[in-house]
Amino acid sequence: MPFSKDTPVKQRAVIVAGVRTPFVRAFGSLMTLNTIALGTAATRVLLEKLGSAGTQIDGILWGGAILPSATPNVGREIVLDSGIAPTVEATTLSRACTSGFIAATEAAAMIERGEADIMIAGGSDSTSNAEVKMPPSFVHKTAPVVMNAKSGVKDYFRLLFNLSVRKDLLPQRPSIRERTTKELMGEAAERMARFWGITREEQDAFAVQSHHRAAAAMASGRLAQEILTVALPDGKAVSTDDIVRPDTSIEKMARLRPAFAKEGTLTAGNSSALTDGAAALLLMSEEKARALGFEPLATFRSWAYNAVDPADQLLIGPAISMPLALERAGMSLKDIDLVDIHEAFAAQVLCVLRALANDVFAKERLGRDSAAGELDPERINIHGGSVALGHPFGATGIRMLLTMANELKQSGKATALLGICAAGGQSVGAVLEAV
Repeated sequence: MPFSKDTPVKQRAVIVAGVRTPFVRAFGSLMTLNTIALGTAATRVLLEKLGSAGTQIDGILWGGAILPSATPNVGREIVLDSGIAPTVEATTLSRACTSGFIAATEAAAMIERGEADIMIAGGSDSTSNAEVKMPPSFVHKTAPVVMNAKSGVKDYFRLLFNLSVRKDLLPQRPSIRERTTKELMGEAAERMARFWGITREEQDAFAVQSHHRAAAAMASGRLAQEILTVALPDGKAVSTDDIVRPDTSIEKMARLRPAFAKEGTLTAGNSSALTDGAAALLLMSEEKARALGFEPLATFRSWAYNAVDPADQLLIGPAISMPLALERAGMSLKDIDLVDIHEAFAAQVLCVLRALANDVFAKERLGRDSAAGELDPERINIHGGSVALGHPFGATGIRMLLTMANELKQSGKATALLGICAAGGQSVGAVLEAV
C-alpha cells in the first residue's frame, strides 16, 4: 500500500525490538541450519523479550527469496518450531531482496489499520541450502512413465535411451539471473556502472569504507547488541559476522579480478557475498507497547514500492522509491539525518546516488523539474552495509530497519531514509522517524 503521513490510521505502529543471527558467508558455519531454523532462532529471542505477553502475538509476516519447495510458508513453520501458539497465523512474502522489508511494512500497516496489536516481522535465507533442481525436460520425460501405473520394463528402457545426460540429467545450479533478460545481477550492475561513469576505483573505495565502518561498529559493540548467538547441532555456537574485513584496503581490493565481465569493474570485493542469516522485528501499537513496558524505537513515517524495466537499469529503483517515500513523508533530503542504502554492489549504490542528484533522471523517471539532491557521504551507511556485512536476501531489509531504529534511539537523531533494490527491477524506499 502507498503509505504516507496523510493516510488515516487507527493507531500508530512502532518498532520496539529486534534481533538477527550472525550473517555468515554461504557454506560456512551456518550451513547446517536452513532458512526455517535460522528464522526460528531469531524469533525465539523476541519471544523471550515478550515474556508472558508472547501469548498476545497476533501474527507473523516473514520474508524470503529462496523458499524450500516442500515448506514454502516459512513463517508458518517458524511459528510451529519456535513455541508460539499454533493458532497464530503466519504468512510468507517473497519479493526478492525486499522480502523482509515488505514483511515489516505490511505488519505496520496491519497495526495501523487496527487489525493487530503485536506482530513479528522477519526474514531469512540460507543460500547454502538452495535447492539443486533437475532440468524441466527431465520431469517432462520421466513423469508420464513413472506416474503411469501401466508402464512396463520396455517403457522404462525406452525412457532411459531417450534421456540426454547433458540436457536432461545434469542438475541446474542456482543462479541469480533474471528470467526475462537472462542477465546476471552483476552483469546488470556492470551496465549501470558504465552508464553512470562509475569507475573501479570509486567502487573499491566505497567497499573499503563499508568494511571499515562495519568493523568499527562491531568493535564498539554497536552491532553486537543486535546479534544473537546461534547454537549449532554439533554443540558449537556462532556469535559474530564473518564477512567483515577490518584490514582490507584499496591496494588489496585492486588486486581482485573482475567477476562479471573480462574488462569489468565489479569484483568479489566490491560486491555483496552470498550469505546465510535471519533477522526479526517486534512491532506493536504504541499504546500496547507502553502498556507492556516497551520503549518504542522508531515508527514508519512513509514507504513507497516501485518497479522498473529489468532490461533498462535493473538496480536503479531506490533512486525512484526513496524520493517517493520522501514526498509521502512531506520531507526532502535536507530533512533526513541518516541514510541506509542496500549495497548489492558498491557500483549500484554509487549509481543510485548519481541518479538522485541528476535533474534529467528526475524529470524522466519522477516527472519533476529538479533532482532530489546530493547526499552527504557521512550520512550514508554509517555502520557499513551489505558489501561488508553480507546479504541473506530475505533478512537484509529487516537488518537495515533494526540498525536504523536502534541508531535513531541511541543517537538522538530524528529521521532515517532507507532504500533497497531487488531482482526483477523492484525497489522500496521508506522514512523512519524516532519516537
